[in-house]
Amino acid sequence: MTDVPQDSRRSARAEASRRAFYRFRQSRLSMVGATMVAVVVFFTLFGNLLAPYPEHVRGGLNTAERFQAPSLAHPFGTNELGQDVLSLVMAGTPVSVAAGFAVVLIGTVLGVVVGALAGFNGGWIDDVLMRFSDLMLTIPSLILAMAVAAALGPGFVNMIIAIALSWWPGYARLVRGEVLQAREEVYVAAARAIGASPARVLFRHILPNIVSPIIVKMSLDMGFAILTVAALGFIGIGVRPPTPEWGTLLSIARNYMPDFWWTAVFPGMAMFLAVFGFNLLGDGLRDVLDPRARR
Repeated sequence: MTDVPQDSRRSARAEASRRAFYRFRQSRLSMVGATMVAVVVFFTLFGNLLAPYPEHVRGGLNTAERFQAPSLAHPFGTNELGQDVLSLVMAGTPVSVAAGFAVVLIGTVLGVVVGALAGFNGGWIDDVLMRFSDLMLTIPSLILAMAVAAALGPGFVNMIIAIALSWWPGYARLVRGEVLQAREEVYVAAARAIGASPARVLFRHILPNIVSPIIVKMSLDMGFAILTVAALGFIGIGVRPPTPEWGTLLSIARNYMPDFWWTAVFPGMAMFLAVFGFNLLGDGLRDVLDPRARR
């Protein structure tokens, strides 16, 4: 007798997934974004392995071929040290994308915890947590990240921590609003009526039902996180050479514009395509997972 409802729930979830995927496929821009993100993820996983000149990624020099224009041997040309720009861009993809993903993940976890506690408990806990979140929101995220990164010092981990500390308030406000709405639903009242603890009500019943807008925001934020990582690298308080990173590559290449344009154009194009792809994917996921936000 218990198998029938369980099978019905599984078939309902499968049917909902099929409909969601069908709606997602109907948008050409969403499919383009998904394809671009798939390419970015591929190079994030295998960029270091597929780089045609791995010795350049490790800091090797070839000054005899410095500032070579794009050619068959070097499709993206070479930089001021004779290093292959294509190899540096490919090897920089894991650094930039992994850093952006870590920033979004840490910011999401912190924001969900703060927002869920504030919205579920209310009262003075809500006031304290949200006033602190509002205070953090008044400080431009890039300025705050620069200040924290300067205090911690340059480095990959310090850069992620610096940006993540400025990233969580947006998630806190989003989750708080969703929790305030969800805690008045009938299924929450039913869970409380049968004696479920507050922690179980929050983590078992409320949070799983508000995950859709969180996923949408994460996908949209990935592009902005990559840009922020690149911005810190561009001003010299992020990842330091010889580790390739898109912002660092652009910072060095600006000294040689416009004569040797390829040293800046190709890292910039990689960044643009990654950010654009995540934005398109986020728009598609918003239409599928969060119908209320449709335009």
